[in-house]
Amino acid sequence: MNYKLWTVCMIQKEDQVLLLNRQHDNFKGFIPPGGKVEFPESLVESAIREVKEETGLEVSNLIYKGLYEYVNPIAKDRYLIFNYITNEFKGKLLENPPEGKLEWVNIDDAYNLPMQKSIRRRFPFFFKDGTFEIHVEWNHEENKEGKVTITTT
Repeated sequence: MNYKLWTVCMIQKEDQVLLLNRQHDNFKGFIPPGGKVEFPESLVESAIREVKEETGLEVSNLIYKGLYEYVNPIAKDRYLIFNYITNEFKGKLLENPPEGKLEWVNIDDAYNLPMQKSIRRRFPFFFKDGTFEIHVEWNHEENKEGKVTITTT
């Protein structure tokens, strides 16, 4: 079994969120900051580090919002993405961020922006009470999403 861990951290300022307009590789669209968890750091440490690297901001008091996972039974892969939100940050935004242009976007307007399916699917759950778990079973033969199960608490 192969496990891969990532974190995402939505940064909220009143009715806006900070998103990266990512336009390179196969993962284009508006996304919150995030990335791979480096061993042996904790999940929260990873989220804080990724935000700093991608935005220049120092975040604190992260709130866990949920888990997004891809499971490929044929390849025996499991990708776990731990999602956080915070409204506590300090610092100055990077002028030339590595992952794409940084933009403060009104939350309601964000729904009309181009996003990857996985980001769009979980986006509303960041702003609701409780947590979410989105489980996606990958169709290995067709190289696309198969069964999707969404659970909220």
